[in-house]
Amino acid sequence: MSTFAKTLLTATLTGALSVSAFAADYTFKFQSSDPSGDKNFQIQKEWTERVELMSGGRIKINLLPVGSVFKHTETLDGIKMGILDGQITATEFFSGKDAAFGLIGNTVGAWSDTSQLLQYINYGGGYELMNELYAPYGVKFIGGSTTGVESFVSRVPLNGVEDLKGLKLRAPEGLVQRVFAAAGAAPVNLPGSEVFTGLSKGVIDAADYTVFSTNQKAGMNDIATHPVQPGFHSLPLIDVSMSMKKWNQLPEDLQAIMTTSVRDFANDITTQLRIADQKAVKAAQEDPNITIHDWSAEERKKFRAIARTQWEEFAKQSPNAQKVYDSVTSYLEENGLL
Repeated sequence: MSTFAKTLLTATLTGALSVSAFAADYTFKFQSSDPSGDKNFQIQKEWTERVELMSGGRIKINLLPVGSVFKHTETLDGIKMGILDGQITATEFFSGKDAAFGLIGNTVGAWSDTSQLLQYINYGGGYELMNELYAPYGVKFIGGSTTGVESFVSRVPLNGVEDLKGLKLRAPEGLVQRVFAAAGAAPVNLPGSEVFTGLSKGVIDAADYTVFSTNQKAGMNDIATHPVQPGFHSLPLIDVSMSMKKWNQLPEDLQAIMTTSVRDFANDITTQLRIADQKAVKAAQEDPNITIHDWSAEERKKFRAIARTQWEEFAKQSPNAQKVYDSVTSYLEENGLL
């Protein structure tokens, strides 16, 4: 158990018995889209511990790592079938079901920091829209989180949009690939597990992967010594959701605990990863073999302009995708973020 969870346990439980001494009223099986060794998964486990403590032991969430029961792209089906009770995942993984999930799950180039995305989800209409999108699947969107604006891993210097032309880069299918292709790059399909090998063997020159600290820990920056940080492209929506049927069985006080706990989780994971990134950037700056590239505001603006053309194209794929486009762009415009 984490230090935070132990402190909360001490502060919350003054009796001799801990919550583990009682059987949970509600036990749920959730699957994550992260492997058990990742920091993301560890922070998610801490969230499940806090939910159990905050509920006085009435809720217990068994969190499984990626691929335990379903592929990361199929957990929505697992919940619909009643085999899984919930998920912690990147919404964009379901873009094959509806382009709307790809657009709201990773509006490439839209968000400059985590607070912007979380404000949209919590206060700008994103929460209501996600629940509308999930309703046909019998799924309740409890709340949203994210990681951090993803760094960009590269073997070659990248100082702006012009340097993307002809670049062989790994990018997930969907909107991310479309945006980079529109910028002149040559996207390559590679699973995350093959990014390191692809870079080391020269199959790819760069990769859209994850946050700087995770890249650094995995040794990505040692073989691709020209990372772009802060990132300029990707800030994925991480959603915590569960079976609507199971959600409706919860009394209001436990629903409130679940909702509030996800907002705390979002603050927790983004803060922890930001701290980890700061330490990793400092270590990389002290390494003479690594050169960090920070794009200018002008170059970031150019990339966003390209990305926005692809948002518009993606929006044409379904009525729901058009709803997402209208919602996100309205929010960005109203808040001076475009």
